[in-house]
Amino acid sequence: MKRNLVFLLITVMLFSILTGCRGDIPKKRTIAVVAKGESHAFWQSVKSGAEAAGEKYGYNVTFRGPASESAKDLPSQLEMVQTAISNGSSAIVLGTIGEGFVGVLSQAKASGIPVVEFDSGVWDKDIEQLNNTNKNPIVSSVATSNYSAAGLAAEHFFRAIKNDIAARDRFVIGVIQHDETQTGIDRAAGFINKFKELADQDQLLKDRYVIEHEIKPGDAGNVYKTALEALAEKQANAIFMTNEGVVKQVYDAIASSGGKYDSIKFCGYDAGTKQIEWMKKTTGASLVGSVAQDSYQIGYKAVEQAVMALEGKEVEKRVDISGAWWDAGNVDEMIDRNLVYKG
Repeated sequence: MKRNLVFLLITVMLFSILTGCRGDIPKKRTIAVVAKGESHAFWQSVKSGAEAAGEKYGYNVTFRGPASESAKDLPSQLEMVQTAISNGSSAIVLGTIGEGFVGVLSQAKASGIPVVEFDSGVWDKDIEQLNNTNKNPIVSSVATSNYSAAGLAAEHFFRAIKNDIAARDRFVIGVIQHDETQTGIDRAAGFINKFKELADQDQLLKDRYVIEHEIKPGDAGNVYKTALEALAEKQANAIFMTNEGVVKQVYDAIASSGGKYDSIKFCGYDAGTKQIEWMKKTTGASLVGSVAQDSYQIGYKAVEQAVMALEGKEVEKRVDISGAWWDAGNVDEMIDRNLVYKG
């Protein structure tokens, strides 16, 4: 009897000690990443970078995004941010698909939750309202500089077609802008301004070219195919496309056109399976090259800045991720480096 009682007491003591020790182990804090999408190869690469940063610094990382980047999925994305706050996330990494986040971001501020905006970030009108009420929780912005990356595309494209411009009295450069968000605006403007700067420096070229600009509200239907047709009517000789969605629709339109667009030279932005396929083609309309975002680093750096904020370390107010030019000569290398993705 005594032996059983001693054994029971020892068991209770050991259980108490182990339970107490387990209670002293700090739970990993969570950084909630709410992106503009989830299933696309670009966002999967962003997710990989975000999770790698979380693993390095010892944080849990959750990753969610709406079904599409269209306005109809805005309520879904708002709910994701609200859930992140309600679940006690330590920090939020956010790229929004529209306006209307003032309420949830004000809650984040009140709860002491730092927010890192990434990719196209939080829309300017929401930020203005948050600043006006001193309720802005955003501590850092991490993104490809859309303006600079498009300027890089312009530099390479200009070098590829400048002799063509010199050989004509009138050379038409088309730009297909994928939407009216700040991303679309910055990419179109970055390309146009840099191209003009370069062409106007050459007295032989400055009066020989015009730029025709087609702006579309999104990728519904075949709007980019319509833009291609409009530019062809204006006798475009070269066309810059501001995102992967444009490239896909244009490539499909070219494939079914019977050679109608074969004399036009093209330049892209982003990546994707169809763009890679087009880049490697040696016949038909030429895709001279494209500029890619480093999606992995976007995710990694955004989570890293959230960690810095949580640990009271120096936070970079703005982190610009460089774009990278890719073409038929380096496409396989860029895929190996995770700068160019399939999907």
